[in-house]
Amino acid sequence: MTQSGPKVVIIGAGIGGLAAALRLAHQGCAVTVLDMHAAPGGKIRTVASAAGPVDAGPTVLTMRPVFEALFADVDEALADHVTLTPLKTLARHYWDDGTCLDLMADPDESRANIRAVFGEKAAQQFTRFSDRAKRLFDAFDDPIMQTAAPDQWAVTKTVLRQPGLIRDMAPHRTLAGMLRSAFSEPKLAQLFGRYATYVGGSPYAAPAILSLIWQAEARGVWTVKGGMHGLANAVAGLASKRGATFVYQTKATRITQQGGRVTGVQTDAGHHPADYVLFNGDPRALETGLLGKAPQNAVTKTHTEPRSLSAYVHAFAAAPDGPALAHHTVFFGHDLSAEFAALAKGQMPADATLYLCAQDHGQVAQDAVQRFEIIMNAPPVLNDPEKEKPPCQIQIFDRLKAFGLSFGPIPGPDALTTPQGFDQMFPGSLGSLYGRSPHGLTAGFKRPTARTSLPGLYLCGGGAHPGAGVPMATLSARHAAAAIMTDHASTSMSPQTVTPGGMLTGSAIAGPKRSLSSGS
Repeated sequence: MTQSGPKVVIIGAGIGGLAAALRLAHQGCAVTVLDMHAAPGGKIRTVASAAGPVDAGPTVLTMRPVFEALFADVDEALADHVTLTPLKTLARHYWDDGTCLDLMADPDESRANIRAVFGEKAAQQFTRFSDRAKRLFDAFDDPIMQTAAPDQWAVTKTVLRQPGLIRDMAPHRTLAGMLRSAFSEPKLAQLFGRYATYVGGSPYAAPAILSLIWQAEARGVWTVKGGMHGLANAVAGLASKRGATFVYQTKATRITQQGGRVTGVQTDAGHHPADYVLFNGDPRALETGLLGKAPQNAVTKTHTEPRSLSAYVHAFAAAPDGPALAHHTVFFGHDLSAEFAALAKGQMPADATLYLCAQDHGQVAQDAVQRFEIIMNAPPVLNDPEKEKPPCQIQIFDRLKAFGLSFGPIPGPDALTTPQGFDQMFPGSLGSLYGRSPHGLTAGFKRPTARTSLPGLYLCGGGAHPGAGVPMATLSARHAAAAIMTDHASTSMSPQTVTPGGMLTGSAIAGPKRSLSSGS
């Protein structure tokens, strides 16, 4: 396909960059995507194992309407390119006293399970909590997630129209504090506090409004045929068919400018001229000068600091022996507060909750060799991985053994990625996997948006608005692609009216907003 539109160079082939490449190529842009790695996906990555490629990044796919909208907007159907299977069991949860609880896609089944394990009072509290999360999700879908540049006044107007939201938001409470009052059963408070880690936060510092994350999962969790990387491959393949060019194993070293506007991207293999540059990496890489002086002031420390959590990630194949696993299984630590106190000090937690993804669950015999990913929260610090790995591995597999779960064989150190490893894969991140920390009630307004103060430079990905996670990064791509096309149209018609940063009004090119809650 020959593209006659503006030249757009995208740095980074994570899901945000891929989704933007697809949208822009579909609209006629000449798109080039640069990535230092050998394959698309960014944090949606795989590593080799005896059972085949195993996911070593995000494993939970939620908010399916976001992906349906992406494909529909380029005249395709998601189901024609990606096979998604809904999970009946959203997640299985184990505590070391033998308690086990499954949360289900059917809310009635979840309530019944909670009633059976914790009693009628707990089931009623769960219903109230879920209703609260739904109200918050529905209220802030449009003014925050669906909006390219949210502002506090728009959110305030939403709250003024629905005063009951103030009580639901619990604006002066942390997520942990709100959960302590919502649940008389500490195990349920611990369970739902874990959702703060979905965006790299601590329930003891994240705002109570993050309880809405539960609603995103309650609306459905899907597995992707071929693993999560299958989604990245599908988007990259379709973008290629639309004319986008992908250049892998090529590192961007500098964003070039002339006359106060970007002109392209210098790489370790040459220069790629561009009318627009879209950065799909951690914004901190720009702020710290890793891409040169030109974009260094395009974002500020307010956009990138403080940092969110990192993780220790095992990805391997082995035969499990022990308790029954679901596709997603959580093994809780003894004391949630101890884990996050250690993380706040920059230390490896000694009493940590462990998340396990059984990628081949339901496809092979339970005791067969299969693919696993295990995640333990980590601070975003750079320590010596050779010193970190042995104690981390011992701690994780000893902890699982205490639950009765063992693996044959136990994976070696090569199966473990540390925060330093993530910093090397994603420069400027300090190993943080979610960009800026979500702590504080106004944290959502402090992430950078698609447009920057440097004309021609745009942002997308988990470090930009609306935030971390595969659906959010995909939404950020929609915002960025619309901004580029809107600004290009305005520049073409009246170049004298363009202000620094391209702060122009929208146009029909951006298309209608879609509601996540309606799926339209």
